[in-house]
Amino acid sequence: MSRIAIIGGGNIGEALLSGLLRAGRQVEDIVVAERVPSRARYLAETHSVLVTSVSDAVENANFVIVAVKPSDVESVTDEIAEAVGRAEADGVERVLVTVVAGISTAYFEAKLPAGVPVFRVMPNAPMVVGAGVSAIAKGRFATQEQLKEVSAVFDAVGSVLAVPESQLDAVTAVSGSGPAYFFLMVEALVDAGVAAGLSRAVATDLVVQTMAGSAAMLLERMEEPGSNELDTTPAQLRAAVTSPAGTTASGLSELERGGLRAAVSAAVAAAKNRAGQLGITSE
Repeated sequence: MSRIAIIGGGNIGEALLSGLLRAGRQVEDIVVAERVPSRARYLAETHSVLVTSVSDAVENANFVIVAVKPSDVESVTDEIAEAVGRAEADGVERVLVTVVAGISTAYFEAKLPAGVPVFRVMPNAPMVVGAGVSAIAKGRFATQEQLKEVSAVFDAVGSVLAVPESQLDAVTAVSGSGPAYFFLMVEALVDAGVAAGLSRAVATDLVVQTMAGSAAMLLERMEEPGSNELDTTPAQLRAAVTSPAGTTASGLSELERGGLRAAVSAAVAAAKNRAGQLGITSE
């Protein structure tokens, strides 16, 4: 089994760690590098995983996953480059995978020893329960075989799809930020249910189960043999549950009048723009 080094024990790093362990990855096959002592102790105690330095983590890994804040990328990448350079003589190929929003594969390729394969991945928070979705883009030196291997790592925490790197800022805005949009919608619907006379516990249960069931309906429709209009499927299902002049039609009319579509479009555009602003270059 390939050994995985997760560089950074923050929210994304821990979510990936938790998801991999939940999916059956062995503790001895994962190592974490975390600089903050209190955070390092927490990860070691909570997940029974080895927490060490960047240098030691890279030395013993096949896949090095960078999961730090954009502001920490430069210093961490310098440490990784030094460690990879020292370890090149062992003949083990190391593949770098970045899950940092907005920073290109070209940046890492310029910093690392020549020819090191780099992948850029945008996973999302539901990977912690094995239900994430990760978009993967290949760097200049990465191969199709390595793409399969990296996909297998993230397949353990959800579904995986390959996209051109030029689309990853948009992916970040849709699926990376998407869980927060979803939770906000759930929160708003629960509050509306309480305002309509339901207890918060009942409203929460109704909303969460309704969202889960609706997602299941949509996934089932998308997986039907012969389905070739996936982008219209949500609209078809919405129409199927909306009776003319009925209660749902009245509610939908208010959502449209309130500018729901425009607000969602603006949110995705703003998130995509911010992902681009976070980027740093190799110059």
